[in-house]
Amino acid sequence: MGKIEIYLPAMGEGVIEATITKWLVSEGSEVEEDDPVLEVATDKVDTEIPAPASGKITNLAFKEGDVPKVGDVLAYIESDSIESASEESAPDVEKDFEEVKKASSAYLAEQEDEDKKSASMKSRTPGGKFLSPLVRKIAETENISYEELDTLEGTGMDGRITRDDITDYITKKYSSSKPIREEDTQQGTEPGQEGAKTADTEKVSQAAGQKPSGKSNAPAAEGDEIIEMDRVRKLIADHMVQSKRTSPHVTSFIDVDITDIVNWREKIKNKFLEKEGIKLTLTPIFLEATARAIRQVPMINVSVDGTRIIKKKNINLGMATALPDGNLIVPVIKKADEKSIIGLAREVNDLASRARNNKLKPDEISGGTFSITNYGTAGTLMGSPIINQPQAAILGIGAAKKMPAVIEGPSGDSIGIRNIVYLSLSYDHRVVDGALGGLFLKKMKENLESFLSNKFIEDLSL
Repeated sequence: MGKIEIYLPAMGEGVIEATITKWLVSEGSEVEEDDPVLEVATDKVDTEIPAPASGKITNLAFKEGDVPKVGDVLAYIESDSIESASEESAPDVEKDFEEVKKASSAYLAEQEDEDKKSASMKSRTPGGKFLSPLVRKIAETENISYEELDTLEGTGMDGRITRDDITDYITKKYSSSKPIREEDTQQGTEPGQEGAKTADTEKVSQAAGQKPSGKSNAPAAEGDEIIEMDRVRKLIADHMVQSKRTSPHVTSFIDVDITDIVNWREKIKNKFLEKEGIKLTLTPIFLEATARAIRQVPMINVSVDGTRIIKKKNINLGMATALPDGNLIVPVIKKADEKSIIGLAREVNDLASRARNNKLKPDEISGGTFSITNYGTAGTLMGSPIINQPQAAILGIGAAKKMPAVIEGPSGDSIGIRNIVYLSLSYDHRVVDGALGGLFLKKMKENLESFLSNKFIEDLSL
């Protein structure tokens, strides 16, 4: 009987640790290969970790709420099927971890500093509330006692104290410790006071490892409902604010006549469903046109690293997907330019379905080089989406509407009813100028309006 170790795998770019949110087994449980063993959460995704083989769980190395690092052993399985898999599996995990460390060297250095600063504090309060290294570091820096921490109402999972909880507490503590003078309320802040207040805010923000958020204290009137953001919404909010701080956003628009595409899809959609077992929507068609446009205008597929422009080799398209709880996630279709319409349709259906059921794997939401968001599903005609950092551009797709349009023909122009969709491209003006953004949209228009002339249409054999 061999002993198999269950490791925390690499969880995506720049992610070196995860929080154990729930054990789905206990010591002594019998599991089958690929049965889910535990649920973990990172800043990017919640996911399950499966059993690598069938057997009996003999030891759980961490408790719920603990934060193991990539490569740590989470649990052990005794299995009759293998002598020992630990020696075989460990090198791969270590290799993955080394790659993660190389990509996250700055972050690792920061974490090491945090661990040193929080070493004098325990991981739990006397009342049993879990404290992450970051929260402990902030508490240590701001001289927040264990007794104070125990009074905080954590908004994280199972009442866990989050970074936002402790920074909000510190902000309120600073503001309540300063007397409000009559002249301040009547004439505004006196010279010097604004700087003091800003310094307090920056002090809290620096302790939390972030820039001042510009948070305003919006008053709540009687009868208003207070809704606390959940963990995913907080991450989305932080990501959006950070993107706006990072990139000077510019948005360009273009209209596209997709009448031929709409008519073609209507004609073949039933045959496609019967043959392939999946519905054919407009999404894979837009993805194919986008991948071609990126090949034609490759400098749209870049990222910025300081003063360096990183031109991406692969075309990995992020597809913004709405979740049932109102939040958003962006699964990624890797090497989209190498896939057929059928391949794209299959992957779109699969990723969207698993996203809505919280079944995505960490590597399926990382590595994107360009994103697409379809706000047209809600009937919106135009929008100016926010760039998904560290990418340099994002394409927005509006609702397809029947509109009167000028139709150019060999015998002259005429007015007709056409299906028109507006595309918007938001781009990072540090590296993408208006001419480049306009050229990309022009290629998108050409690719979509000439869609039926492509040879791959014949290859569908419908």
